[in-house]
Amino acid sequence: MQKEQQQLAELVKGKKVAFIGAGVSHKTLIEEFVGLGAQVTLCDKKNSVEDFGDYADTIRRLGIDLSLGEHYMDGFKGQDIILRTPGFEYYQKPLQDAIAAGTMVTSEVELFFDYCPCEIVGVTGSDGKTTTTTLISKFYEAAGRKVHLGGNIGAALLPMLPDVAPEDVAVVELSSFQLISMHKSPKIAVVTNVTPNHLDHHKDMQEYIDAKRNILLHQVPPCREVLGFENDITRGMVPDCKGKQVWFTRLHDTDNGAFLREDGMLCMAEDGVVTPFLAQKDVKLRGLHNIENLLAAAAAVWGEVPIEVIQKVGSTFTGVEHRIEPVRVLDGVTYYNDSIGTSPTRTIAGLRSFDQKVILIAGGYDKHIPYEPLAPEVIAHVKNLVLMGATGPRIEKAVREHPDFAASGLAIQYADSMQHAVELARAAAQPGDIIILSPASASFDLYPNFEVRGREFKSIVNALK
Repeated sequence: MQKEQQQLAELVKGKKVAFIGAGVSHKTLIEEFVGLGAQVTLCDKKNSVEDFGDYADTIRRLGIDLSLGEHYMDGFKGQDIILRTPGFEYYQKPLQDAIAAGTMVTSEVELFFDYCPCEIVGVTGSDGKTTTTTLISKFYEAAGRKVHLGGNIGAALLPMLPDVAPEDVAVVELSSFQLISMHKSPKIAVVTNVTPNHLDHHKDMQEYIDAKRNILLHQVPPCREVLGFENDITRGMVPDCKGKQVWFTRLHDTDNGAFLREDGMLCMAEDGVVTPFLAQKDVKLRGLHNIENLLAAAAAVWGEVPIEVIQKVGSTFTGVEHRIEPVRVLDGVTYYNDSIGTSPTRTIAGLRSFDQKVILIAGGYDKHIPYEPLAPEVIAHVKNLVLMGATGPRIEKAVREHPDFAASGLAIQYADSMQHAVELARAAAQPGDIIILSPASASFDLYPNFEVRGREFKSIVNALK
């Protein structure tokens, strides 16, 4: 057992440890913690052990204590350690009471940060996190480093700990829910942008911003910070930076960071030297927002990987699933899956990726974020709008109230399912048209996450005759 794993074992052995929920990462950790000698309690809204399905047998085999049902948070009392899941709101009173009583409240990601022996690169933001994180991991891999990719993307990190060596690099996507209680920050931190999001979970916009700032607040020099220049909130985070702060921007030249030059070259400016490293025409990723993601990723690894690696990856990487993902061409109509469009800003970026008006499928779960910014973009870029879910009427209201709506000729229809939405979009399409799913809303009304939503859309589209 390596040193870091030994330290984790010493932390949990003989301790009372409560896990909030039995998600994928917690199921792995519960088994590990029981093996390390912890007395584990599982706190969950489910009413009985049978409600856990196949996992019920594991619960019985491991001898896990249960605190279930309406009062499941009663299980927080008397615990030495509580592991929360990112979806559990940090400032709920029972959790804060446990902290006040001396309980250590942490999470899988926080424990990984505590014990990880290698350099950590962290990425957060309202938009662009996953593509930026993925690009950074590809840069390091192509440069010959062993990469551990996780956090809000892919696999849980803490179970990887036995395989992490000091010369490796961990590339971690971090959501506001994960960051809100973090007490360590990565050596290299990227904040893409901060726009209204998840206001159904955060008490207000300030709490959301403060959660994002945690990626910077606990850095220890030498360190690096990459901030989006075009976003007022990220630009305002400069006082939080303790190391070498650089920008990324598509709209301005800068003498400190990565930028898109007027002649179409992606460039990096640092220490008085401007280095062009890739032509925009050679980038395979679709959309100007992805140029920004590529600039952010390049700025993060600059000086850590060779320029030739950035050039090679930047000119061959085609994107991540559910992000303006081509699905198929049928009857001359091209279908795209942009299910990652869980907020207006993401959907706006998707719409701006096309040089023609599209047929848009939008709407879903309501996160209580404003839709007025989406309205002018829909009018400018959409010719037929198919709406579904709780936010459908809110999107329609914002669009209809825009002064340019009457003259736009925009048709609006409603669907009661994804199948129905695809059928309505297909009926409205002519050869040469583009149909894109980009909901500007979360998926939780009908789906557990945006990935499941996107895969159902793809399945329906691929089944069309």
